[in-house]
Amino acid sequence: MKKENTPMNNNDIFANNLKKLLADNQISRKQLSIALNVKYTTLADWLNARTFPRIKSIEKIANYFSIPKSFLIEDSSLNFISKNDHKDIIVKIPIIGNIAGGSPIFAEQNIDGTVDEVTSGLPSGENFYLRLVGQSMSPTIPNGSLVLIHRQPDVEDGEIAAVQVDNDTQATLKRVIRKNDTVILNPDNPAYQPIVLDDSHPGRIIGKAIRYTVQL
Repeated sequence: MKKENTPMNNNDIFANNLKKLLADNQISRKQLSIALNVKYTTLADWLNARTFPRIKSIEKIANYFSIPKSFLIEDSSLNFISKNDHKDIIVKIPIIGNIAGGSPIFAEQNIDGTVDEVTSGLPSGENFYLRLVGQSMSPTIPNGSLVLIHRQPDVEDGEIAAVQVDNDTQATLKRVIRKNDTVILNPDNPAYQPIVLDDSHPGRIIGKAIRYTVQL
């Protein structure tokens, strides 16, 4: 008799999603417990699927990683691509609201549809789409484009990244330029001004722009 796979419960789903976020962002358990102001033992219980966090804690984690809450509480295994995945597997990559291509605007924390992708064409790890709003990356990336983002905590100098600005839920798409100890978020459109990250205006890279699709 064939044995059916036992579906994961909510504790297991949350634990797996949080482990993947920690690994992809190279964040330790201790760093996360300090950032969330929760006991290390409490975080360990979540990661070991012994307990399930309250909604306020889920919201804090989602805000910390700049992701929708659904990424934590739903089975998102299809959004995380392994290097060993079969080349012909089709997965649904979520579209996460909008991202600014001018002045930073609020990045909506909800899934606005999905895009079917073949795993062989995706980088390993977490991938999602963001919709560009504005002209600051034109003509490189036109207004309204769907931009594929690979979640990672850093990019090479000169690469385009989605960046969270001012420790808020703001997100902007810019080219990351480093000059000594200064990080500049540079638009490709010369009509727009760059954003300089410093102690007064801190920023955090959410992920690297992989490619875009123009929406007609």
